Amino acid sequence: MGEAVRIFTGAPMPRGADTVFMQEDVRTEDGTVIVPAGLKRGANMRDTGEDVRRGSAALSAGRRLQPQDLSMAAALGFRELPVRRRVRVAIFSTGDEIVEPGAPLPAAGLYDANRELLRALLARLETQVSDLGILHDDRDKLSARLAEAAQGQDLVLTSGGVSTGEADYVKDAIGAAGSLVFWRVAIKPGRPVAMGVLRGTAFVGLPGNPVAVFVTFARVVRPLLLRLAGANPEPLIALPVKAGFAYRKKKGRREYVRVSLTRLSDGTYEAHKHPQDGAGVISSLTATDGLAELTDDVTEIAKGDAIGFLPYSVLAG
Repeated sequence: MGEAVRIFTGAPMPRGADTVFMQEDVRTEDGTVIVPAGLKRGANMRDTGEDVRRGSAALSAGRRLQPQDLSMAAALGFRELPVRRRVRVAIFSTGDEIVEPGAPLPAAGLYDANRELLRALLARLETQVSDLGILHDDRDKLSARLAEAAQGQDLVLTSGGVSTGEADYVKDAIGAAGSLVFWRVAIKPGRPVAMGVLRGTAFVGLPGNPVAVFVTFARVVRPLLLRLAGANPEPLIALPVKAGFAYRKKKGRREYVRVSLTRLSDGTYEAHKHPQDGAGVISSLTATDGLAELTDDVTEIAKGDAIGFLPYSVLAG
């Protein structure tokens, strides 16, 4: 009692000591150390095992490693960690009207924006991508190409050709080359999404419109990829914001509305709907901050109502 020992940051506590006063908070007079009042016993010290106790799990299996996880591993003395290999994904677009960016554009042609979008989204999830280009609308060849694409892959991912048009052959091709698990889900945009199995390889057929591709990737492909990678589920948590718009929708369908956020004087955020709803309007993605998620049971949103907001940084990560 009544004794003090000078130590430096990171040093072990001297035997019998139980509290650390920071040097800048104390003063000395005639060899006596004067400490400030009010500091609790045990302050500024760390107990052995206070971070991770011996025998407990520091990093559980199925966890997507983040920078903080690598810090934890290093703090425990590990230079390497056992991980799963990257998921292998083959991608291609379909449609006679689709043209590679940079090539001459026919009068009724469209540059292939979807493969660029999918490559970037897949890169965020650390997958190994095989880009198979563009397939034309050929009913006889599509099944064979799909079966060929599945070899050595964990997932085959396409865009276009899954709706109800006369040249939409992908859904039928899946039935011929493998098995169709489901077709169409109650979401907007992105209703005509298909999922199947090609000789043991998962298949997802996304719609042809870029906004629908983005939404269905976030809600269908992303959780599938995490499952294929052996990762734990990562549910998307919508943040509460105020609606800065009025909106009506059908019951029994989940809708994703592209919105921008503004901060109000009370510190809360208000979401403003993009003026264009079309699933092919890519600027509705580049000019907004995320998606307002309107759940299945909702039929009407009034201005000022609380709605859920999903930022693009979460949807694409």
